[in-house]
Amino acid sequence: MPKSQSPSPREGGVAAAMSALILAVLLAALDQTIVSTALPRIARDLNGFDDIAWVSAAYLLASTAVTPLWGKLGDMFGRKRLYLAATTIFLVASVACGLAQNLPELIGARVLQGVGGGGMIVLTFALVGDIVAPSERGRYQGMFGSVYGVASIVGPLLGGVFTDQLSWRWAFLINLPVGFVALAIAARALPSATRGAKAPIDYLGATLLAAIATGLVLITFFGERWGWGSPSIVGLIAATVALAVLLVPAERRAAAPVLPPAMLASRTVVFSSLIGFFANAAMFAVLVYLPTYLQIVQGVSATLSGIHMLPLVAGLVISQSLAGRWSAHADRLRPILLAGLAANLAGLLLLGTIGAATGTLVLSGYFLITGIGIGMVPMVVLTTVQNSVPAADLGAASAVVTFARSIGAAFGVAVFGTLLNTGFADGTDDLPTGGGFDAARPDTIGHLPAALRDTALDAFAHATATGYLWIAPTLAVGVVLALFLRPSRRTGNTTGAPAPVRAAEDTVTAA
Repeated sequence: MPKSQSPSPREGGVAAAMSALILAVLLAALDQTIVSTALPRIARDLNGFDDIAWVSAAYLLASTAVTPLWGKLGDMFGRKRLYLAATTIFLVASVACGLAQNLPELIGARVLQGVGGGGMIVLTFALVGDIVAPSERGRYQGMFGSVYGVASIVGPLLGGVFTDQLSWRWAFLINLPVGFVALAIAARALPSATRGAKAPIDYLGATLLAAIATGLVLITFFGERWGWGSPSIVGLIAATVALAVLLVPAERRAAAPVLPPAMLASRTVVFSSLIGFFANAAMFAVLVYLPTYLQIVQGVSATLSGIHMLPLVAGLVISQSLAGRWSAHADRLRPILLAGLAANLAGLLLLGTIGAATGTLVLSGYFLITGIGIGMVPMVVLTTVQNSVPAADLGAASAVVTFARSIGAAFGVAVFGTLLNTGFADGTDDLPTGGGFDAARPDTIGHLPAALRDTALDAFAHATATGYLWIAPTLAVGVVLALFLRPSRRTGNTTGAPAPVRAAEDTVTAA
Protein backbone atom coordinates (compact mmCIF):
# COMPACT_ATOMS: atom_id res chain seq x y z
CA MET A 1 0.00 0.00 0.00
CA PRO A 2 1.28 3.48 -0.72
CA LYS A 3 2.55 5.47 2.22
CA SER A 4 1.03 8.88 2.72
CA GLN A 5 2.88 11.75 4.38
CA SER A 6 0.73 14.67 3.34
CA PRO A 7 -0.16 16.87 6.29
CA SER A 8 -2.75 19.52 5.61
CA PRO A 9 -1.12 22.92 5.22
CA ARG A 10 -1.59 25.27 8.15
CA GLU A 11 -3.92 28.22 7.76
CA GLY A 12 -2.57 30.47 5.04
CA GLY A 13 -0.29 27.70 3.81
CA VAL A 14 -2.25 27.16 0.61
CA ALA A 15 -1.84 30.82 -0.35
CA ALA A 16 1.90 30.70 0.34
CA ALA A 17 2.33 27.44 -1.54
CA MET A 18 0.38 28.76 -4.52
CA SER A 19 2.47 31.93 -4.63
CA ALA A 20 5.63 29.82 -4.89
CA LEU A 21 4.12 27.61 -7.59
CA ILE A 22 2.87 30.60 -9.60
CA LEU A 23 6.34 32.20 -9.49
CA ALA A 24 7.89 28.95 -10.70
CA VAL A 25 5.42 28.56 -13.57
CA LEU A 26 6.02 32.19 -14.52
CA LEU A 27 9.77 31.60 -14.74
CA ALA A 28 9.42 28.38 -16.74
CA ALA A 29 6.87 29.95 -19.10
CA LEU A 30 8.89 33.14 -19.57
CA ASP A 31 11.94 31.17 -20.60
CA GLN A 32 9.98 29.86 -23.58
CA THR A 33 9.27 33.40 -24.80
CA ILE A 34 11.71 35.93 -23.32
CA VAL A 35 14.58 34.80 -25.52
CA SER A 36 12.79 35.40 -28.84
CA THR A 37 13.56 39.13 -29.11
CA ALA A 38 17.10 38.63 -27.87
CA LEU A 39 18.09 36.02 -30.47
CA PRO A 40 19.51 38.41 -33.09
CA ARG A 41 21.80 40.05 -30.51
CA ILE A 42 22.81 36.66 -29.09
CA ALA A 43 23.68 35.44 -32.60
CA ARG A 44 25.80 38.53 -33.20
CA ASP A 45 27.61 38.45 -29.86
CA LEU A 46 28.29 34.70 -29.91
CA ASN A 47 28.89 34.48 -33.68
CA GLY A 48 26.33 31.76 -34.27
CA PHE A 49 23.73 32.87 -36.79
CA ASP A 50 23.53 29.46 -38.47
CA ASP A 51 22.59 27.57 -35.31
CA ILE A 52 20.73 30.25 -33.36
CA ALA A 53 17.38 28.41 -33.67
CA TRP A 54 18.76 25.76 -31.29
CA VAL A 55 18.68 28.27 -28.43
CA SER A 56 14.88 28.04 -28.45
CA ALA A 57 14.64 24.45 -29.70
CA ALA A 58 16.97 23.10 -27.00
CA TYR A 59 14.75 24.38 -24.17
CA LEU A 60 11.53 23.16 -25.79
CA LEU A 61 13.03 19.79 -26.64
CA ALA A 62 14.44 19.13 -23.17
CA SER A 63 11.40 20.36 -21.24
CA THR A 64 9.06 18.19 -23.35
CA ALA A 65 11.25 15.09 -23.25
CA VAL A 66 11.58 14.97 -19.45
CA THR A 67 7.98 15.80 -18.58
CA PRO A 68 6.71 12.19 -18.22
CA LEU A 69 9.75 11.16 -16.17
CA TRP A 70 9.39 14.05 -13.70
CA GLY A 71 5.72 13.24 -13.28
CA LYS A 72 6.32 9.57 -12.55
CA LEU A 73 9.29 10.19 -10.23
CA GLY A 74 7.14 12.64 -8.30
CA ASP A 75 4.52 9.91 -7.83
CA MET A 76 7.20 7.50 -6.59
CA PHE A 77 9.48 9.64 -4.42
CA GLY A 78 7.40 12.62 -3.36
CA ARG A 79 6.64 15.68 -5.46
CA LYS A 80 7.99 18.31 -3.06
CA ARG A 81 11.58 17.10 -3.10
CA LEU A 82 11.50 16.60 -6.88
CA TYR A 83 10.03 20.08 -7.31
CA LEU A 84 12.82 21.65 -5.24
CA ALA A 85 15.40 19.70 -7.26
CA ALA A 86 13.89 20.82 -10.59
CA THR A 87 13.84 24.46 -9.48
CA THR A 88 17.47 24.23 -8.36
CA ILE A 89 18.49 22.75 -11.72
CA PHE A 90 16.64 25.54 -13.50
CA LEU A 91 18.40 28.27 -11.50
CA VAL A 92 21.86 26.73 -11.91
CA ALA A 93 21.24 26.45 -15.66
CA SER A 94 20.08 30.09 -15.76
CA VAL A 95 23.45 31.15 -14.38
CA ALA A 96 25.20 29.02 -17.00
CA CYS A 97 23.09 30.62 -19.76
CA GLY A 98 23.89 34.12 -18.53
CA LEU A 99 27.63 33.39 -18.42
CA ALA A 100 27.88 31.44 -21.71
CA GLN A 101 30.80 32.57 -23.88
CA ASN A 102 29.86 30.76 -27.08
CA LEU A 103 26.80 29.23 -28.71
CA PRO A 104 27.52 25.56 -27.83
CA GLU A 105 27.79 26.54 -24.15
CA LEU A 106 24.51 28.44 -24.34
CA ILE A 107 22.70 25.58 -26.11
CA GLY A 108 23.97 23.07 -23.54
CA ALA A 109 22.85 25.33 -20.70
CA ARG A 110 19.44 25.72 -22.35
CA VAL A 111 19.07 21.92 -22.45
CA LEU A 112 19.75 21.78 -18.70
CA GLN A 113 17.38 24.70 -18.16
CA GLY A 114 14.67 22.85 -20.09
CA VAL A 115 15.17 19.79 -17.89
CA GLY A 116 14.52 21.89 -14.80
CA GLY A 117 11.74 23.94 -16.37
CA GLY A 118 9.86 20.86 -17.55
CA GLY A 119 9.96 19.44 -14.03
CA MET A 120 8.81 22.70 -12.48
CA ILE A 121 5.73 22.88 -14.70
CA VAL A 122 4.48 19.29 -14.49
CA LEU A 123 5.19 18.98 -10.74
CA THR A 124 3.43 22.28 -10.11
CA PHE A 125 0.27 20.97 -11.75
CA ALA A 126 0.50 17.72 -9.78
CA LEU A 127 1.20 19.52 -6.49
CA VAL A 128 -2.09 21.37 -6.85
CA GLY A 129 -3.70 17.93 -6.64
CA ASP A 130 -1.88 17.32 -3.35
CA ILE A 131 -2.83 20.68 -1.85
CA VAL A 132 -6.47 21.28 -2.78
CA ALA A 133 -9.62 19.22 -3.16
CA PRO A 134 -10.82 18.20 -6.64
CA SER A 135 -13.69 20.69 -6.47
CA GLU A 136 -11.19 23.54 -6.04
CA ARG A 137 -8.58 22.46 -8.59
CA GLY A 138 -10.10 24.28 -11.53
CA ARG A 139 -9.96 27.61 -9.70
CA TYR A 140 -6.29 27.25 -8.83
CA GLN A 141 -5.25 25.69 -12.13
CA GLY A 142 -6.85 28.70 -13.84
CA MET A 143 -4.27 30.94 -12.20
CA PHE A 144 -1.49 29.05 -13.93
CA GLY A 145 -3.21 29.35 -17.28
CA SER A 146 -3.37 33.10 -16.82
CA VAL A 147 0.35 33.11 -16.04
CA TYR A 148 1.02 31.40 -19.39
CA GLY A 149 -0.96 34.05 -21.24
CA VAL A 150 0.78 36.91 -19.48
CA ALA A 151 4.20 35.32 -20.04
CA SER A 152 3.55 34.98 -23.77
CA ILE A 153 3.05 38.75 -24.03
CA VAL A 154 5.42 40.03 -21.35
CA GLY A 155 8.28 37.67 -22.26
CA PRO A 156 9.19 39.20 -25.63
CA LEU A 157 8.80 42.70 -24.19
CA LEU A 158 11.16 41.98 -21.31
CA GLY A 159 13.60 40.31 -23.66
CA GLY A 160 13.64 43.41 -25.82
CA VAL A 161 14.10 45.75 -22.86
CA PHE A 162 16.94 43.72 -21.39
CA THR A 163 18.65 43.40 -24.77
CA ASP A 164 18.38 47.10 -25.62
CA GLN A 165 18.97 48.64 -22.20
CA LEU A 166 21.21 46.16 -20.37
CA SER A 167 22.33 42.89 -21.97
CA TRP A 168 20.64 39.80 -23.36
CA ARG A 169 22.28 37.92 -20.48
CA TRP A 170 19.75 39.47 -18.09
CA ALA A 171 17.02 37.54 -19.88
CA PHE A 172 18.47 34.55 -18.00
CA LEU A 173 19.96 36.14 -14.88
CA ILE A 174 16.64 37.75 -13.92
CA ASN A 175 15.50 34.23 -12.99
CA LEU A 176 17.79 34.18 -9.95
CA PRO A 177 16.14 36.66 -7.54
CA VAL A 178 12.62 35.52 -8.45
CA GLY A 179 13.64 31.86 -8.38
CA PHE A 180 15.31 32.06 -4.99
CA VAL A 181 12.18 33.63 -3.51
CA ALA A 182 10.04 30.88 -5.03
CA LEU A 183 12.45 28.22 -3.78
CA ALA A 184 12.46 29.57 -0.23
CA ILE A 185 8.67 29.80 -0.05
CA ALA A 186 8.23 26.33 -1.58
CA ALA A 187 10.65 24.69 0.86
CA ARG A 188 8.66 26.10 3.76
CA ALA A 189 5.07 26.05 2.53
CA LEU A 190 4.66 22.97 0.32
CA PRO A 191 3.30 19.88 2.04
CA SER A 192 5.19 16.63 1.80
CA ALA A 193 3.75 14.99 -1.30
CA THR A 194 2.45 11.45 -1.45
CA ARG A 195 5.06 8.77 -1.91
CA GLY A 196 4.13 5.71 -3.86
CA ALA A 197 5.15 2.14 -3.25
CA LYS A 198 8.77 1.34 -4.00
CA ALA A 199 9.33 -0.08 -7.46
CA PRO A 200 12.14 -0.15 -10.02
CA ILE A 201 12.40 3.00 -12.09
CA ASP A 202 11.23 2.45 -15.64
CA TYR A 203 14.46 3.52 -17.33
CA LEU A 204 13.59 1.86 -20.65
CA GLY A 205 10.17 3.51 -20.84
CA ALA A 206 11.60 6.89 -19.84
CA THR A 207 14.32 6.64 -22.49
CA LEU A 208 11.90 5.61 -25.23
CA LEU A 209 9.44 8.35 -24.30
CA ALA A 210 12.18 10.98 -24.20
CA ALA A 211 13.40 9.84 -27.62
CA ILE A 212 9.85 10.02 -29.01
CA ALA A 213 9.43 13.53 -27.61
CA THR A 214 12.76 14.55 -29.10
CA GLY A 215 11.73 13.25 -32.50
CA LEU A 216 8.37 15.03 -32.39
CA VAL A 217 9.91 18.35 -31.38
CA LEU A 218 12.64 18.13 -34.02
CA ILE A 219 10.09 17.28 -36.71
CA THR A 220 7.79 20.17 -35.84
CA PHE A 221 10.53 22.71 -35.11
CA PHE A 222 12.79 22.01 -38.08
CA GLY A 223 10.37 20.52 -40.62
CA GLU A 224 10.21 23.65 -42.72
CA ARG A 225 13.86 24.55 -42.26
CA TRP A 226 15.16 21.13 -43.33
CA GLY A 227 12.32 20.41 -45.78
CA TRP A 228 9.29 18.26 -44.96
CA GLY A 229 10.28 15.72 -47.59
CA SER A 230 14.00 15.75 -46.78
CA PRO A 231 15.75 12.52 -45.74
CA SER A 232 16.34 13.97 -42.27
CA ILE A 233 12.66 14.65 -41.57
CA VAL A 234 11.43 11.44 -43.20
CA GLY A 235 13.99 9.48 -41.19
CA LEU A 236 12.93 11.22 -37.98
CA ILE A 237 9.29 10.41 -38.65
CA ALA A 238 10.08 6.75 -39.29
CA ALA A 239 12.28 6.50 -36.20
CA THR A 240 9.66 8.20 -34.00
CA VAL A 241 6.92 5.84 -35.18
CA ALA A 242 9.19 2.81 -34.58
CA LEU A 243 9.99 4.01 -31.05
CA ALA A 244 6.28 4.51 -30.34
CA VAL A 245 5.63 0.90 -31.40
CA LEU A 246 8.40 -0.32 -29.05
CA LEU A 247 7.07 1.78 -26.17
CA VAL A 248 3.78 -0.14 -25.88
CA PRO A 249 5.20 -3.59 -24.90
CA ALA A 250 7.93 -1.94 -22.81
CA GLU A 251 5.35 -0.16 -20.64
CA ARG A 252 3.18 -3.26 -20.33
CA ARG A 253 6.13 -5.19 -18.89
CA ALA A 254 7.37 -2.43 -16.54
CA ALA A 255 6.64 -2.75 -12.82
CA ALA A 256 6.07 1.02 -12.49
CA PRO A 257 5.63 2.33 -16.04
CA VAL A 258 6.30 5.99 -16.78
CA LEU A 259 3.21 5.94 -18.98
CA PRO A 260 0.77 3.50 -17.33
CA PRO A 261 -1.12 1.57 -20.06
CA ALA A 262 -4.29 1.56 -17.94
CA MET A 263 -4.25 5.35 -17.93
CA LEU A 264 -4.07 5.45 -21.70
CA ALA A 265 -7.14 3.19 -21.81
CA SER A 266 -9.13 5.93 -20.10
CA ARG A 267 -11.36 7.89 -22.45
CA THR A 268 -11.07 10.90 -20.13
CA VAL A 269 -7.27 10.95 -20.23
CA VAL A 270 -6.96 10.29 -23.98
CA PHE A 271 -9.68 12.68 -25.12
CA SER A 272 -8.60 15.42 -22.69
CA SER A 273 -4.98 15.13 -23.83
CA LEU A 274 -6.02 15.39 -27.48
CA ILE A 275 -8.18 18.43 -26.70
CA GLY A 276 -5.20 19.98 -24.91
CA PHE A 277 -3.00 19.25 -27.94
CA PHE A 278 -5.37 20.95 -30.40
CA ALA A 279 -6.15 23.87 -28.08
CA ASN A 280 -2.46 24.57 -27.44
CA ALA A 281 -1.67 24.36 -31.15
CA ALA A 282 -4.23 27.10 -31.81
CA MET A 283 -3.20 29.08 -28.73
CA PHE A 284 0.47 29.32 -29.65
CA ALA A 285 -0.30 30.05 -33.30
CA VAL A 286 -2.15 33.10 -31.98
CA LEU A 287 0.27 34.17 -29.25
CA VAL A 288 3.43 33.79 -31.34
CA TYR A 289 2.31 35.24 -34.67
CA LEU A 290 -0.21 37.97 -33.86
CA PRO A 291 2.56 40.28 -32.53
CA THR A 292 4.41 39.71 -35.82
CA TYR A 293 1.31 40.75 -37.76
CA LEU A 294 0.95 43.86 -35.60
CA GLN A 295 4.59 44.87 -36.05
CA ILE A 296 4.82 44.23 -39.79
CA VAL A 297 1.35 45.08 -41.07
CA GLN A 298 0.17 47.62 -38.52
CA GLY A 299 3.65 49.12 -38.20
CA VAL A 300 3.80 49.23 -34.38
CA SER A 301 6.88 48.64 -32.24
CA ALA A 302 7.49 45.48 -30.23
CA THR A 303 6.39 47.30 -27.07
CA LEU A 304 3.21 48.64 -28.66
CA SER A 305 2.38 45.24 -30.11
CA GLY A 306 2.26 43.94 -26.55
CA ILE A 307 -0.09 46.76 -25.59
CA HIS A 308 -2.33 45.96 -28.57
CA MET A 309 -2.51 42.36 -27.30
CA LEU A 310 -3.85 43.39 -23.89
CA PRO A 311 -7.50 42.67 -24.84
CA LEU A 312 -6.49 39.08 -25.58
CA VAL A 313 -4.69 38.79 -22.22
CA ALA A 314 -7.67 40.38 -20.45
CA GLY A 315 -10.05 37.89 -22.04
CA LEU A 316 -7.74 35.03 -21.12
CA VAL A 317 -7.37 36.07 -17.47
CA ILE A 318 -11.09 36.73 -16.99
CA SER A 319 -12.20 33.47 -18.61
CA GLN A 320 -9.57 31.46 -16.69
CA SER A 321 -10.89 32.86 -13.43
CA LEU A 322 -14.54 32.23 -14.29
CA ALA A 323 -13.87 28.76 -15.69
CA GLY A 324 -11.95 27.85 -12.55
CA ARG A 325 -14.90 28.83 -10.36
CA TRP A 326 -17.49 27.14 -12.56
CA SER A 327 -15.49 23.89 -12.77
CA ALA A 328 -16.01 23.13 -9.09
CA HIS A 329 -18.85 20.86 -10.23
CA ALA A 330 -17.98 17.96 -12.53
CA ASP A 331 -21.24 18.40 -14.45
CA ARG A 332 -20.00 21.79 -15.65
CA LEU A 333 -16.62 20.68 -16.99
CA ARG A 334 -17.83 19.53 -20.40
CA PRO A 335 -20.03 22.62 -21.01
CA ILE A 336 -17.08 24.85 -20.08
CA LEU A 337 -14.82 23.00 -22.51
CA LEU A 338 -17.39 23.24 -25.28
CA ALA A 339 -17.96 26.95 -24.64
CA GLY A 340 -14.22 27.64 -24.58
CA LEU A 341 -13.50 25.68 -27.73
CA ALA A 342 -16.43 27.34 -29.50
CA ALA A 343 -15.24 30.84 -28.49
CA ASN A 344 -11.69 30.01 -29.54
CA LEU A 345 -12.95 28.68 -32.87
CA ALA A 346 -15.00 31.84 -33.38
CA GLY A 347 -11.93 33.92 -32.59
CA LEU A 348 -9.83 32.09 -35.17
CA LEU A 349 -12.54 32.53 -37.80
CA LEU A 350 -12.65 36.25 -37.04
CA LEU A 351 -8.84 36.45 -37.25
CA GLY A 352 -9.24 34.78 -40.64
CA THR A 353 -10.81 38.02 -41.87
CA ILE A 354 -8.06 40.46 -40.85
CA GLY A 355 -6.27 42.51 -43.47
CA ALA A 356 -3.85 45.39 -43.79
CA ALA A 357 -6.63 47.92 -43.23
CA THR A 358 -8.31 46.29 -40.23
CA GLY A 359 -8.77 48.92 -37.51
CA THR A 360 -7.45 48.77 -33.96
CA LEU A 361 -10.93 48.68 -32.38
CA VAL A 362 -12.02 45.77 -34.55
CA LEU A 363 -8.78 43.89 -33.82
CA SER A 364 -9.28 44.47 -30.09
CA GLY A 365 -12.72 42.86 -30.29
CA TYR A 366 -11.33 39.87 -32.16
CA PHE A 367 -8.47 39.55 -29.65
CA LEU A 368 -10.89 39.67 -26.71
CA ILE A 369 -13.06 36.87 -28.09
CA THR A 370 -10.01 34.75 -28.90
CA GLY A 371 -8.57 35.31 -25.43
CA ILE A 372 -11.82 34.27 -23.78
CA GLY A 373 -11.77 31.04 -25.75
CA ILE A 374 -8.10 30.36 -25.06
CA GLY A 375 -8.53 30.89 -21.32
CA MET A 376 -11.43 28.52 -20.78
CA VAL A 377 -9.80 25.34 -22.06
CA PRO A 378 -6.31 24.31 -20.85
CA MET A 379 -6.71 24.16 -17.08
CA VAL A 380 -10.21 22.68 -17.28
CA VAL A 381 -8.67 19.89 -19.35
CA LEU A 382 -6.03 19.29 -16.68
CA THR A 383 -8.59 19.38 -13.87
CA THR A 384 -10.77 16.87 -15.73
CA VAL A 385 -7.85 14.42 -15.99
CA GLN A 386 -6.68 14.88 -12.39
CA ASN A 387 -10.17 14.21 -11.09
CA SER A 388 -10.32 10.95 -13.04
CA VAL A 389 -7.24 9.18 -11.62
CA PRO A 390 -6.12 7.91 -8.20
CA ALA A 391 -3.86 10.18 -6.16
CA ALA A 392 -0.95 7.80 -6.77
CA ASP A 393 -1.12 8.63 -10.49
CA LEU A 394 -1.59 12.41 -10.27
CA GLY A 395 1.95 13.10 -11.43
CA ALA A 396 1.82 10.70 -14.36
CA ALA A 397 -1.62 11.97 -15.42
CA SER A 398 -0.51 15.61 -15.22
CA ALA A 399 2.57 14.69 -17.24
CA VAL A 400 0.50 13.09 -20.01
CA VAL A 401 -1.59 16.24 -20.43
CA THR A 402 1.43 18.56 -20.17
CA PHE A 403 3.32 16.42 -22.69
CA ALA A 404 0.41 16.58 -25.16
CA ARG A 405 0.08 20.33 -24.72
CA SER A 406 3.82 20.89 -25.24
CA ILE A 407 3.82 18.90 -28.46
CA GLY A 408 0.66 20.77 -29.50
CA ALA A 409 2.39 24.10 -28.95
CA ALA A 410 5.36 23.08 -31.08
CA PHE A 411 3.02 21.69 -33.74
CA GLY A 412 0.93 24.86 -33.87
CA VAL A 413 3.94 27.16 -34.17
CA ALA A 414 5.60 25.00 -36.83
CA VAL A 415 2.51 24.43 -38.97
CA PHE A 416 1.36 28.03 -38.80
CA GLY A 417 4.88 29.24 -39.60
CA THR A 418 4.91 27.05 -42.69
CA LEU A 419 1.47 28.30 -43.78
CA LEU A 420 2.48 31.92 -43.21
CA ASN A 421 5.79 31.71 -45.03
CA THR A 422 4.33 29.78 -47.95
CA GLY A 423 1.38 32.13 -48.28
CA PHE A 424 3.55 35.24 -48.12
CA ALA A 425 6.00 33.87 -50.69
CA ASP A 426 3.13 33.02 -53.05
CA GLY A 427 1.63 36.48 -52.59
CA THR A 428 4.88 38.25 -53.41
CA ASP A 429 5.97 36.16 -56.39
CA ASP A 430 5.68 39.14 -58.72
CA LEU A 431 7.60 41.56 -56.50
CA PRO A 432 11.27 42.33 -57.19
CA THR A 433 13.72 40.71 -54.81
CA GLY A 434 16.41 43.30 -55.28
CA GLY A 435 17.08 46.29 -53.05
CA GLY A 436 17.12 44.28 -49.86
CA PHE A 437 13.66 42.69 -50.08
CA ASP A 438 13.59 38.96 -49.31
CA ALA A 439 10.30 37.05 -49.51
CA ALA A 440 11.64 34.63 -46.87
CA ARG A 441 11.97 37.55 -44.42
CA PRO A 442 8.83 39.68 -44.06
CA ASP A 443 10.74 42.26 -42.02
CA THR A 444 12.40 43.38 -45.29
CA ILE A 445 9.10 44.75 -46.63
CA GLY A 446 10.36 48.18 -45.64
CA HIS A 447 13.07 47.93 -48.31
CA LEU A 448 10.47 47.88 -51.08
CA PRO A 449 9.53 51.04 -52.98
CA ALA A 450 6.42 52.73 -51.60
CA ALA A 451 4.38 51.72 -54.65
CA LEU A 452 5.00 48.03 -53.95
CA ARG A 453 4.98 48.07 -50.16
CA ASP A 454 1.19 48.00 -49.87
CA THR A 455 1.06 44.89 -52.06
CA ALA A 456 3.53 43.11 -49.76
CA LEU A 457 1.65 44.18 -46.63
CA ASP A 458 -1.61 42.90 -48.10
CA ALA A 459 0.11 39.62 -48.95
CA PHE A 460 1.41 39.21 -45.40
CA ALA A 461 -1.95 40.07 -43.85
CA HIS A 462 -3.72 37.64 -46.21
CA ALA A 463 -1.21 34.89 -45.40
CA THR A 464 -1.74 35.45 -41.67
CA ALA A 465 -5.53 35.35 -42.00
CA THR A 466 -5.42 32.24 -44.19
CA GLY A 467 -3.18 30.51 -41.65
CA TYR A 468 -5.78 30.98 -38.93
CA LEU A 469 -8.50 29.63 -41.17
CA TRP A 470 -6.39 26.49 -41.72
CA ILE A 471 -5.77 26.11 -37.97
CA ALA A 472 -9.46 26.51 -37.07
CA PRO A 473 -10.50 22.92 -38.00
CA THR A 474 -8.22 21.54 -35.28
CA LEU A 475 -10.51 23.17 -32.72
CA ALA A 476 -13.51 21.70 -34.48
CA VAL A 477 -11.96 18.29 -33.78
CA GLY A 478 -11.61 19.34 -30.15
CA VAL A 479 -15.31 20.19 -30.01
CA VAL A 480 -16.21 16.71 -31.28
CA LEU A 481 -13.95 15.06 -28.70
CA ALA A 482 -15.43 17.18 -25.91
CA LEU A 483 -18.92 15.96 -26.85
CA PHE A 484 -17.84 12.40 -26.00
CA LEU A 485 -15.95 13.36 -22.81
CA ARG A 486 -17.37 12.09 -19.53
CA PRO A 487 -15.72 13.99 -16.66
CA SER A 488 -15.44 12.13 -13.37
CA ARG A 489 -17.46 13.08 -10.31
CA ARG A 490 -14.73 11.76 -8.04
CA THR A 491 -14.04 13.98 -5.03
CA GLY A 492 -11.68 11.94 -2.88
CA ASN A 493 -8.37 11.56 -4.65
CA THR A 494 -6.32 14.11 -2.71
CA THR A 495 -3.69 13.60 -0.02
CA GLY A 496 -2.73 10.18 -1.18
CA ALA A 497 -6.03 8.39 -0.81
CA PRO A 498 -6.38 6.30 -3.95
CA ALA A 499 -9.77 6.66 -5.52
CA PRO A 500 -11.71 3.66 -6.79
CA VAL A 501 -11.15 2.56 -10.33
CA ARG A 502 -13.59 4.03 -12.84
CA ALA A 503 -16.23 1.94 -14.42
CA ALA A 504 -15.62 0.34 -17.75
CA GLU A 505 -17.50 3.04 -19.67
CA ASP A 506 -14.48 5.33 -19.18
CA THR A 507 -12.37 3.34 -21.59
CA VAL A 508 -11.60 4.27 -25.13
CA THR A 509 -12.68 0.88 -26.40
CA ALA A 510 -16.15 1.46 -25.00
CA ALA A 511 -16.56 4.76 -26.83
